[in-house]
Amino acid sequence: MKHAYWGSLLLFALCPSGSLAQAPDYAQLQSGYLSSKDYDKAIDAGVKGLAQDPANLGLAYNNLKASEGKKDAEGIRKWATESSRIARSIVQNAKNDDEGKRQADYARQVDVYTEYSLFAAATQSTAPADIINLFTALEQQNPKSQYLERAAGPYLHALQQGGRASEAGPAAERILVNNPDCDDALLIAADYSLSHKENAKAAEHAGKLVEVLNAQKKPDGVADADWEKQKNTKLGLAHWYAGIAYSAQSKFAEADKSLRQAVPLIEGNDQYLGVALFNLGLADYKLAKSGRNKALLQDALKFSQRAAGIKGPFQNQAAANVRVIRTEMGGRK
Repeated sequence: MKHAYWGSLLLFALCPSGSLAQAPDYAQLQSGYLSSKDYDKAIDAGVKGLAQDPANLGLAYNNLKASEGKKDAEGIRKWATESSRIARSIVQNAKNDDEGKRQADYARQVDVYTEYSLFAAATQSTAPADIINLFTALEQQNPKSQYLERAAGPYLHALQQGGRASEAGPAAERILVNNPDCDDALLIAADYSLSHKENAKAAEHAGKLVEVLNAQKKPDGVADADWEKQKNTKLGLAHWYAGIAYSAQSKFAEADKSLRQAVPLIEGNDQYLGVALFNLGLADYKLAKSGRNKALLQDALKFSQRAAGIKGPFQNQAAANVRVIRTEMGGRK
C-alpha cells in the first residue's frame, strides 16, 4: 500500500469538499492543531466535535491521525475502531445518488485505512501488550483483512513473550481459518499440535508450511542472503516438525525423508538437531529391521552416534541405541 495514496486521503479528510457532516468550529480547530502537530489539542477538539456530531467521519479520522502522530497505540486502536464504525454506517446508509456514492467511496477508503493503521502500529510496536491489542482490534474489525497475515508473526511472538504463550497455538489455528498460507501461523500451529500429541495435524501443518515457503518469492528490498537465511530457518523447522510428527506415528519412511531435509538446515541449533538425529537414527533402524533397506542400518548408527554426542533429553538413549546397533552389526563401527 503506497503512502502517497494515504497522503491524498488525509488531505481530503482535512479539507473535504462538501464534508459528510459539518462541525466548522471544531473541524477548523482540529485541522489547525494537526498542522502544528499539537496532537493532544487536535484530539480534544475532535472529541468535542463528535459529542455534537457523532457521525462526523472527518473528526474521528483526524483523531486517528493525531494518535498516529503521538505514536499512541491505545489511541490508534480506539480511533481506528471508531472511524471504521462510522465509515461503515455511512456506507450502509448512503443514498443512491452521486453525492451518496461519493460519501460511500470516501468512507470505504477510510475504513481500509483504519486496517492499515492498526497493522502499521502493531508491526512497529515493541510492547507485547500493545501488539496484542492492536492485532485483536484488526482481527475483530475484519477477519479477512489483507493486513492480518503480515501482522500475524509479531502478534504470535507477542503472545509468547507477553506471558500468554498458551494462547499462541489456538490463535494460530484461528488465523489459519481465513489465512491458510500464513507461514508464521503454520509454524506455531505445528508446534502446538505436536506438543498436544496431535501428530497427524502437526504433520499436516508442517507439510503445508513447506509448500508455502517453497512458493514464496523474495520481497523487494530484502537482501538475497537475508532472505535465504530467513527462509531456510523456517524450512528447517518445518521439515523438523513433519519428521518428528511422522516418527511419533511410526511412519518411518516419511520421517526419514523429512528429517534428512531438516538436518542440514538446523545445523548449529542443538536443541532441534539432537532430537532430529535421534529420531532419524531410530527411523533408519526400524526401516532396516523391516527388511526394506538393510543399508540403512549403517545410517542408523551414524545418526545415533551424532545424537549421542549432543547434550539433551535423547543423548543417553541415543548412546544406548548405538550399542544395540553395533551389536547387531557384529561389532562393526
